[in-house]
Amino acid sequence: MSDKISKEIRSLVTNDGNIELSIKTAEIPTPGADEVLIKVEAAPINPSDLGLLLSFAADISSISTSGSGNETTTTMKIHPALMNAMKPRLDQSMQVGNEGAGVVVDAGENAKELIGKTVGLAGGAMYSQYRCVPAASCLVMDEGTLPSEAASSFVNPLTALSFIETMKMENHTALVHTAAASNLGQMLVKICKGDGIPLVNIVRKSEHVELLKELGAEYVCNTSDESFMDDLVAALVATGATLGFDATGGGNNGELPSQILAAMEIAANKTAKEYSRYGSDTYKQVYIYGGLDQSPTILKRSYGMSWGLGGWLLTPMIGRIGMEKFGQMRMRVAKEIKTTFASSYAKEISFEEMLEPAIIQSYAKQATGEKYLVNPHKE
Repeated sequence: MSDKISKEIRSLVTNDGNIELSIKTAEIPTPGADEVLIKVEAAPINPSDLGLLLSFAADISSISTSGSGNETTTTMKIHPALMNAMKPRLDQSMQVGNEGAGVVVDAGENAKELIGKTVGLAGGAMYSQYRCVPAASCLVMDEGTLPSEAASSFVNPLTALSFIETMKMENHTALVHTAAASNLGQMLVKICKGDGIPLVNIVRKSEHVELLKELGAEYVCNTSDESFMDDLVAALVATGATLGFDATGGGNNGELPSQILAAMEIAANKTAKEYSRYGSDTYKQVYIYGGLDQSPTILKRSYGMSWGLGGWLLTPMIGRIGMEKFGQMRMRVAKEIKTTFASSYAKEISFEEMLEPAIIQSYAKQATGEKYLVNPHKE
């Protein structure tokens, strides 16, 4: 293969109701005056990547493969009832991968100082061997930082930090977070501990409780415990948390966001000075920012009339935060990438391994402790 060719992962939805994953090639571009060329050495598979990579409509049980090596194509059927939602991307071979890291190997005349630097990037199309991007898009890491350490320097770290900024902007003083044993959840535990912010963590396994306690989490509630609601109310009374971020979209048979709001209402009423038939006047907010649970979100409205449930996305929130504060957040991530924002991975995989049915089924589960790191240059 020519040294001017870059391999990349592509995702294609076909007219006959399939999604196809394949390895394609493209010519390595020459960077413009304000651009850099990055040799991508590490890119994580985040839940946010799966929507484009596999699409929410793919039937994972229908995986089949053909060809081998760089000619491998992996095919999955799309649930027929969901094909209409796929129309905007029919027959478009789409690049995949939200974020990653690598080393700058070439640069335009205004960015030569970045050559040889390890950088993190949220530039899309990161499941590529080489990416040409504006130099301003790169987060330059401190000397001695490996691409594998910098691979998850955007999505999870900036999401966790933006939770804190949302809390401050909306006049809350403490947080609730679900799926809290995730990489993102572990970062949030470390941020809140360091910054003195009360945090209530919700998990679903006893080993997750132990994991977070070892990181210094004070309040960890397990949805699998019979005492879950009592434990949650006690934690909310202790912290005063009235803002929650839910990664599941449902959880606990679709009722987790509703349970959080109900527990917040019970906690608020414990300090209420008088009864109101409309419930407490303490405003309670839960944001759904992920879809780990595909079941419907069920609301059992036992929390008065002062509450909100909404969606939350990182990109619009960054717009609200403003570029100055966003820049400060980025610099904090670079400084603490080996500590507060360190990520761990179950396995490092190649492009070919990324298309293997067993590995797809594993990373599609989005299970805690099963995060995969893609190395585009691994053979």
